[in-house]
Amino acid sequence: MAAMLHASDQEGASIQKHRSDPVDGLPLPRRYWAIVAISFGTGLLVLDGGIANVALPTIARDLGVTNSAVTNVVTIYQLVLVMVLLPFSSLGDRVGHRRLYQAGQLLFMAASALCLFASNFPLLLLLRALQALGAGMALSVSAAMLRQTYPANRLGTGMGINSVIVASSAALAPTLGGYIVANLEWQWVFVAAAPLAAVSLLLGRALPDPEPSERPAEWLSGLWSAGTMLLVIGGVQVATHEDLAAGAAATLAGLVSLWFLLRRERARIAPVVPVDLLAMPVLGLSALAAIACFVAAGALMLSLPFRFEDAMGYAPQEVGLLLLPFPLTMLVVAPLAGWMSDRIAPTKLGVTGMAIAIAGLLLLAFMPGDVGDYGIAWRLSLTAVGFGLFFAPNSRLLIGQAPRERAAAAGGLLSTSRLLGQTIAAVAVGILLAAGTGLGPMPLMVSCALAVVAALCSLARYQSVTRAGGTMATLRH
Repeated sequence: MAAMLHASDQEGASIQKHRSDPVDGLPLPRRYWAIVAISFGTGLLVLDGGIANVALPTIARDLGVTNSAVTNVVTIYQLVLVMVLLPFSSLGDRVGHRRLYQAGQLLFMAASALCLFASNFPLLLLLRALQALGAGMALSVSAAMLRQTYPANRLGTGMGINSVIVASSAALAPTLGGYIVANLEWQWVFVAAAPLAAVSLLLGRALPDPEPSERPAEWLSGLWSAGTMLLVIGGVQVATHEDLAAGAAATLAGLVSLWFLLRRERARIAPVVPVDLLAMPVLGLSALAAIACFVAAGALMLSLPFRFEDAMGYAPQEVGLLLLPFPLTMLVVAPLAGWMSDRIAPTKLGVTGMAIAIAGLLLLAFMPGDVGDYGIAWRLSLTAVGFGLFFAPNSRLLIGQAPRERAAAAGGLLSTSRLLGQTIAAVAVGILLAAGTGLGPMPLMVSCALAVVAALCSLARYQSVTRAGGTMATLRH
């Protein structure tokens, strides 16, 4: 443990040294306009990803499809996103981040406008795939542009602000979606985020200038990566919701494809699948910790509505209010954690955060049936404090410690980790519900175990710093 704490102190010293580096990032006031442009772009992606959930029953009735089939409106969006993030990150390095970011927003706006004319289910699924394609183009390079926008010694603050945008957009999505469904045609749900893209495009000249690379396009690796993700993630979703045998076969084929793809990518200088970054302990362990933490948070927020409604007797309209303390607390903690990560070793923040999250998850798992609204609220807020202290510092390390020319790949890796975590969380909660253990403490115990994994990854990451010779000199900034 002493060695781990010593490594964490070395990390703090590295951050102090980072402050003495020359000022970089965009000049003021251009930096502020770029932050606004990226914030609007991030907001639209998160908003569009969650706003459709409340409209699904209405869409099923209007288009004459089953409740199980209509969930494909959400799953196809997530599936396309996770397929294209890594290939588009590589493409962004080649054509320039700003160009790809704005092209993605234009495609998203066009697909959103066409959603107004979606009169049948296959057309709606096609347009949702196009929306996800545009969103993936923008999301794949947004973290890299954040790194170019902020000075190095303010990157943690930037990641904290970005976390606030994500949390607030996620909290707004179900409320806005419910209002639209109650007052307008359901098609408007898929247009609601488009104005944010328009604002981001109008401010686009403030974004970092594109710096295209002469490196040739990696079309084979990109298509191979997308197809592998389709088999793995799509297979898991099919196995969980439709056909176990077919889904398991697809997932197995995807894992075999992944093994051959990784062998190919190891020999490449700037691989689409960032095996070069994953081989660096500070980045590989940060990515693993991110996946574990996203699964833990996702399982928490997916399982609690079932417990509140089916096990504790709350009305459906009360469940959203009961969950509100979590995103509201994240809105406060995320920017504070980002600001602190520019000054305090991220390991200290991350491990402390996971310890707090574990305590909150245990309190939620074993809360009595008559705990009351206040008892639920403070337990959720405590848990959110823990997750908030972890996410921004871990993201700062993953983005900030990657080589500058691989910043887009690191950003794609972070976004892919989030989507993989959400997908795994949905599968895990579905399995627990099907097994009859989803309404008790079991989902939260799974979240607790994954929070422990995230904390251990953080400690192991900095133990590797000690083994590397007691300095951060081996890391490329």
